[in-house]
Amino acid sequence: FMFVSTCSFASMSLQTCLEDCMEAVDLFLNNRFAESLDRLQPHVKNSMYHALIYATVLEMQAMMTFEHDDIVSAGITMKSAQEVCQRFRKKSSSLNSKLAGEDLTEEQLHAEVCYAECLLQRAALTFLQDENMVSFIKGGVKVRSSYLIYKDLHTFLQSQQYVKGPNHFQLEGGVSFGIGAFNLISLTAPSSVHLCVFVHSFMFSSLPMYICMQEYGLSQLHEGATSHNLRSMLCVLLLLCYYTFLTFILGNTPTLIPKTAIFLFFAGRAEEIKGNIDEAVALFEDGCRAQQAWKQFHHMCYWELMWCFTFKRVWKMAYFYADLLSQESRWSKAMYVYMKAACLSMLPKDEARPFGENEVELFRQVPTFKQKIAGKSPPTEKFAIRKAKRYKASCSVRLPVPVLEMMYMWNGFTMIRSRPELTRGMMETLVEAEHTFQESHGTATENEYMTDDSCVIQLLKGMCLKNEGQNEALCKFSCSEKKIRFDDYLVPNALLELGLLYIDLGRKDEAIKLLQKAKNNYKEYSMESRTQFRIHAALTKLKADTSDVEESTDL
Repeated sequence: FMFVSTCSFASMSLQTCLEDCMEAVDLFLNNRFAESLDRLQPHVKNSMYHALIYATVLEMQAMMTFEHDDIVSAGITMKSAQEVCQRFRKKSSSLNSKLAGEDLTEEQLHAEVCYAECLLQRAALTFLQDENMVSFIKGGVKVRSSYLIYKDLHTFLQSQQYVKGPNHFQLEGGVSFGIGAFNLISLTAPSSVHLCVFVHSFMFSSLPMYICMQEYGLSQLHEGATSHNLRSMLCVLLLLCYYTFLTFILGNTPTLIPKTAIFLFFAGRAEEIKGNIDEAVALFEDGCRAQQAWKQFHHMCYWELMWCFTFKRVWKMAYFYADLLSQESRWSKAMYVYMKAACLSMLPKDEARPFGENEVELFRQVPTFKQKIAGKSPPTEKFAIRKAKRYKASCSVRLPVPVLEMMYMWNGFTMIRSRPELTRGMMETLVEAEHTFQESHGTATENEYMTDDSCVIQLLKGMCLKNEGQNEALCKFSCSEKKIRFDDYLVPNALLELGLLYIDLGRKDEAIKLLQKAKNNYKEYSMESRTQFRIHAALTKLKADTSDVEESTDL
């Protein structure tokens, strides 16, 4: 068996395999997904690169479909790819002993990086698919094993022992992707994010501080992205995810294939972050038109289009995309149905609802769509389900501005910071909601949600004022803190937002006090992980800025 496999691979040299896989990746980037898989499939049993890229494409599909069968199939395929890679690895107890002994051939070095990548991708599928702790730990072991291989390879590539082969840029690109990915993973490890804490404590205890890891990880990914290699696409995608989702900071990474659906999506996301909503809408729509084979690309665009029309306060269009997602996507039906109901609740009472739907009935359906990922319900689903529960009673208590509240949870007010007219529109909606709230409670018996709803409106008004550099509304929460009964996230988030505003105003000492208070004084509230991550990022930035000042003073 080994002889047949090796001879079969020998009939196609490493360079030929790489060239063939590059062409398959090019087909994928031009939205020709079926052709890409057809190009790879005949060689998946005897070429490590064909096996890895084929499995990677299937895993990307599984991540987007969220179908159990697709996830299982991708996992089986990735395991088979790992077995193919194993056949080409040098037989030894560890990579260190391999590197310390006789020289590895170019194929053996490539086998090491491919094997590490298979481990990492299998771990991702394990976290996505399995809900028990044993499987979770097994996934963590795969992550650690992958990291150690990448780490040893990275050290080897910097040593004098390393002699560049004809395909060295492919090998170096693979290592850059792995090292860059792991350094960014470590950055997203505030103590309240359980998975990242596990990864962080398991692998990164001896690495430099977060800010150094961030910079180094980004430099490795930029290096991999700008080199013409098989992992360029993965490096670019990870960078785009980082810049357009994790930080809201735009990067300058070139888009390699402008008409590729997924890159059109990220281009739209970049415009959305800058506040260019109409341009973003056009790009997301182009992304949907670019291909029809994988509807899951469309779902990514639908989600952003829903928010774009929310920013523009075009509630029926926002509802339309939430409805499409609720019908087609499996990612979070509870969230999609909640957003449908939330959009409808923003329409005037006497205005006809699309398809004759009723927001109260939709809110009541939300808890029935609860799901679990890696054994836990997503925090945003928990939040939506908790908010929707007030509609279960026969005399339900209306949510004042559910769309804008969820928009805050997704950091949407930051999106429109550079567009004063959009911020003013949001303020108009909030003032109108406040008047309606005051009128209804001026003539009715008080209910248990009154203080919470009032504070929600105040927080969101505070976000509008914050966009204009003001802080009045954000300072009003201390007097209401003890009266809040359900929306326990409000006070720590108000402190966070006020701290961020003080950073912008140069009031760093006051900012640190507020951020530390938000971090240490409040626990087990809704969306805590999200808030703690933002606090962590702000404090890290402040420490970095302080270090820069101290260094310049010393100079």
